[in-house]
Amino acid sequence: MKKSIKDLGEIKGKKALIRVDVNVPLDENKNVTDDTRIQAIVPTVKYLTERGAKVILMAHLGRPKGEVKPEFSLEPVAKYMSKVFGQEIVFIPSVEEASTYVEKLTDGQIALLENIRFYKAEEAKDDDMTFANELAKLGDFYVNDAFGAAHRNHTSTAKLAKVLKPAVSGLLMEKEIRCLSQALDNPERPFTAIVGGAKVSSKIGVLENLLDKVDNMIIGGGMAYTFVKANGGKIGTSICEDDQLDVARAIEKKAAEKGVKLVMATDVLVTDDFSGNGTNKFVKINEIPDGFEGVDAGEESRKAFADVIKSSKTILMNGPVGAFENPKFAEGTKAVLAAVVEATRNGATSVIGGGDSVSAAKKFFKAEDFTHVSTGGGASLEFIEGKVLPGVAALDEV
Repeated sequence: MKKSIKDLGEIKGKKALIRVDVNVPLDENKNVTDDTRIQAIVPTVKYLTERGAKVILMAHLGRPKGEVKPEFSLEPVAKYMSKVFGQEIVFIPSVEEASTYVEKLTDGQIALLENIRFYKAEEAKDDDMTFANELAKLGDFYVNDAFGAAHRNHTSTAKLAKVLKPAVSGLLMEKEIRCLSQALDNPERPFTAIVGGAKVSSKIGVLENLLDKVDNMIIGGGMAYTFVKANGGKIGTSICEDDQLDVARAIEKKAAEKGVKLVMATDVLVTDDFSGNGTNKFVKINEIPDGFEGVDAGEESRKAFADVIKSSKTILMNGPVGAFENPKFAEGTKAVLAAVVEATRNGATSVIGGGDSVSAAKKFFKAEDFTHVSTGGGASLEFIEGKVLPGVAALDEV
């Protein structure tokens, strides 16, 4: 178990150097259009400021790739955060000038450092700790609250934790690890995983790891057509990875050996125009006509998925079951999420595991309708695969 900020003891007057994930979308006028990630770090920052710590936040925005690019500046984010925290966030324009700003901070004050990815050394693959040592001078202890970047072996997410001690998790990071670990390692049964998305290849690790843990596995979305074709079905122009047909068969074989119930769509909504303005109709999933592609789970399949979900005590969702971005193809994903919400209200534990699942969950429901909605796309995917996340591994053990 990793230490958290709750294990720190007296912190009044101390400098907390925190890696956060405020990689938020901005419009053309540099206004924040979705502040979910900012709201997610509020508990950690307030915990520290209310106890008199001086808070220095490090974060990235976009992918400037080690160059100073004004369009990726965090200054507009600092201005927005000032409203969220009810105090002016001190913006630090560069690491080189940071110590001057940090020295002037008063207890309970917050500063945000300019985009850490403006520095090539942030993403460097080598073991050079020069940049980590430079950053370490800014704090008395290190906090990682950026679960969304925890799978990155970068200076601010992992190397820094090796040179600035204590190195602990923030409240968001702690919750992410606890909720995902509990679902994977100590689930109340039956445990159902919903794995969707476009490609089998991007989810092989997830499927393999989950087969050792779950009772039921619902496979939906674009990846389902690879399984259908592997079993000799007709899939029209549906998305399919021909180089993954053997993998699909191997997953089915492993599921049978493990006694895991694989739940696949039996019918599907197909279209001859992905914009949704052509002919849309329901067909059997293994009888998709030429010129048509599958875009959503059919009505029978939605009911079958919902029945399994509602009888589950632990539910982990990673990926939608259709092209939900188009309202005409969203009903399957919406039905699956509605079943997850109902199960949660009836006492099940539900974890929405990052990426498109989170986008869908937020589009149709509220985060509080589920037990936990992960803030990390790639990080939650790798966690579910059973991989070690460098940003978590580097933190102090209790």
